[in-house]
Amino acid sequence: MNKTQTEWIYGIHALDSAIERHPENIVQIVVAKNSRNSRLENSIELAQKLGLKLSFEPLQYLNKHCRERHQGIIALIRVPKLPDESDLKNDIDKLDNPLILILDNIEDPRNFGACLRSADAAGVDAVIFPKHKSTGLTPVAKKTAAGAADSLKIYQVTNIVNALEILKDNGLWIAGTDLAEGSSSIYQADLKGSLGIVLGNEGKGIRPLVRKHCDFLVHIPMFGTVQSLNVSVATGIALFEASRQRRLINKSLT
Repeated sequence: MNKTQTEWIYGIHALDSAIERHPENIVQIVVAKNSRNSRLENSIELAQKLGLKLSFEPLQYLNKHCRERHQGIIALIRVPKLPDESDLKNDIDKLDNPLILILDNIEDPRNFGACLRSADAAGVDAVIFPKHKSTGLTPVAKKTAAGAADSLKIYQVTNIVNALEILKDNGLWIAGTDLAEGSSSIYQADLKGSLGIVLGNEGKGIRPLVRKHCDFLVHIPMFGTVQSLNVSVATGIALFEASRQRRLINKSLT
């Protein structure tokens, strides 16, 4: 029998999200003794109201378990298994006009977390990413996501292409972000219907096999000397353009 995995998470936004959304997964919360950070008061109050295990330790204790900038609070949490392809197949037909973000082999956890934060802000229904050759929901990614890792439905799949086929079988169109021949400006493409948007690796972009399974390609027009954007920035632009188009069509129907 496999033991339940645990990990330390840190940062006020990540901690507050975990306390509010999944307190059952929290094993222990540790606050730095004599901390002068007034922003911790809300986190401490929430934890105490819920009867969560809370302790106050010297700063060295927190630094030992977290080498990142933790803001004076960390928590040991149970890490539940993420849903996979089989769950995606069961869930997708329950969504009305879904907007799905597919992240193909993002390597930097800060980029991954920033993509999740943009996805939450844009109203994305779900995020899909692969198990292999990709960063995961690490503590760094969760802190960068600022709570979005808990609010979003996130699927970790074995094969991105199979996940795309599941989406397509359920009526979604798949848009790949790529500058290849035939790619359209994201501002001219129709992003209003049931849609999956694929963003690729920081350096290599979308893998050829994944690109082949996209229904159409889009790109963000560039007007300066730089010809590429950070993947998290590109994700935000793409998702908010899709969100803008979808809000316009919804207004026209009311």
